[in-house]
Amino acid sequence: MTVIWEERAARAAERFADGEARILDDPDERQRQLTRMGNAAWAAGLSLLMAGRAEDARVWLVRAAETYRRSWEDAPPASWGRPIAALKSRLVAGDLDGAKEDARWALAAGSVEAESPIGRYAATLALLSLGDDAGAAELANGLRGRDDFPPAVAAALAALGAGDLEGYRAAIRALVADFERRTEFLEDVRVADTVLALQALARERGFDVEVDSPLLPRAAARRSS
Repeated sequence: MTVIWEERAARAAERFADGEARILDDPDERQRQLTRMGNAAWAAGLSLLMAGRAEDARVWLVRAAETYRRSWEDAPPASWGRPIAALKSRLVAGDLDGAKEDARWALAAGSVEAESPIGRYAATLALLSLGDDAGAAELANGLRGRDDFPPAVAAALAALGAGDLEGYRAAIRALVADFERRTEFLEDVRVADTVLALQALARERGFDVEVDSPLLPRAAARRSS
């Protein structure tokens, strides 16, 4: 089935606008609504990226990051998915300065000391965004071998922190394969977003690793041309 990414982006943008018009004063309802809006903005951004509209995609991905951060204030404790989503959105958008700002937010919130792997993941992304590769490698190695964290993600993070090009190449290709086996995606947007975020970090380290998949923008653009 052909995915019409422009239409998906338009529907996601409509969901964002609808949510923005209905934000409530109740803190819990507000943070939930903002999270839904962040998801909608993220879906719009990735859909536009898949459609080959990189500049428009960047606007929506930055908007997603800003909205996820707005949702944090009233979110339940240890809602580490919010800073992770913000960081990934910034990285995919190419907003590295914004990623550094959100990285400092994630670290100030205590992600390094988090007990959960998702919290440590947030801290690892933050440290990589700030260029603290040694600290990131230490945390990432603690994520390896766990049953509750994706092994390919842990391996890729550890390789980036260690400056291990060959290890990163193997890990990112394994992660692409993992995405291609998945049947469920946030907002039903079939895009390997984690791959895109990690590739942005890899490029900052001079790693030139080509990956190809129907779940990545360049392949999608070839199919529609």
